[in-house]
Amino acid sequence: MTARPLVQVYNANGEVVDQVRLPQVLLTPIRDDIVHFVHTNMRKNARQAYGVAKWAGHQSSAESWGTGRAVARIPRVPGGGTHRAGQGAFGNMCRGGRMFSPLRVWRRWHRKVLKGQKRYAVASALAASAVPALVMARGHQISNIPEIPLVVANEAVEGLAKTKKAQALIKKIHADDDILKVKNTLVHRNGKGKYRNRPYKERVGPLLIHGSTTSNIAPAFRNLPGLEIVSVHKLNLLRLAPGGHLGRFVIWTRSAFDQLDKVWGTLKTASVTKKGYKLPRTILANSDVHRIIRSDEIQSVIRPKKTIVKRRKYVNPLTNKTRLAKLNPYQPIFAQVEKARAESAHAKRLKATEARKTAKPSTGKPQTGKSYLKKKRTSAFVKLLTAQ
Repeated sequence: MTARPLVQVYNANGEVVDQVRLPQVLLTPIRDDIVHFVHTNMRKNARQAYGVAKWAGHQSSAESWGTGRAVARIPRVPGGGTHRAGQGAFGNMCRGGRMFSPLRVWRRWHRKVLKGQKRYAVASALAASAVPALVMARGHQISNIPEIPLVVANEAVEGLAKTKKAQALIKKIHADDDILKVKNTLVHRNGKGKYRNRPYKERVGPLLIHGSTTSNIAPAFRNLPGLEIVSVHKLNLLRLAPGGHLGRFVIWTRSAFDQLDKVWGTLKTASVTKKGYKLPRTILANSDVHRIIRSDEIQSVIRPKKTIVKRRKYVNPLTNKTRLAKLNPYQPIFAQVEKARAESAHAKRLKATEARKTAKPSTGKPQTGKSYLKKKRTSAFVKLLTAQ
């Protein structure tokens, strides 16, 4: 919705009275990382230095007892007759001792932020405030708002002097839902803040940005819950992105909306008030990457699509006969011969086994003795000679 060329302007009755061109700062790239970094460092600049007393934990004349007394060498309080005498002192582990690495007022409390980073963060926050999805995701009630960004005529805002009339204007432009939401979130604070002039806390409501330098519109709007007022020349990231979260609900006046191009510049011209500043550009002018890739200009210069070669599944030839036959064409012949030889040997073994089972047992005694063994050896020797 931020890419619309024109934005409607509403009067005090919520009616459309004019149209205005969309400032190009609202088309800035939304960099959530830069916004979070800048916001974290800027929030540190409001801290007040604090620290412990200079001599806290060391207001004693304690000294160590040294070695040889079977006690630790921590400094001990001198004296006797009381429970305090002989107790450890000074150490952060001792009762009444100092803290470890005590806080000092010369700690680096504040942070310097680069001017370019702050401007980039503010521009991103402005662009995020023009995206309805981000505004709703932040928790603002904008279901009845006619459009985002919401621009109101100057006469409807600058001429108000009473809060009652300002409240009526907010209701006419249907922004009262967000005010009511803020009012219902008012709670009593827990902790010490109750007696430090901040007993209540509530959520953040809409932000009214005006461009007037003469009329004072703060008295009419400052009593509305959660609503804050800021000039277009003094835009602050802490107001545009409270808590470092993008998408605050912003109500613009016509004068402030018209001055955005002058204050922040455009993509072609530099800013008038910020010397030499130009808006950051998007890396991609067209975010439709699929359409870019499929365009004729890209498809005509890229190389053709590669054919996907499917890798064959590895098969072990030692266990797969088909794979082994491909590796060695003569293997099937050898395999048949070996198979026939193995089957023949197996058949002979079965035949010999059956013969042993069916043979009749002999009744005579087995021949033994030296004469039998000599005769057997001789006959075997003779057969061997005749064979050669």
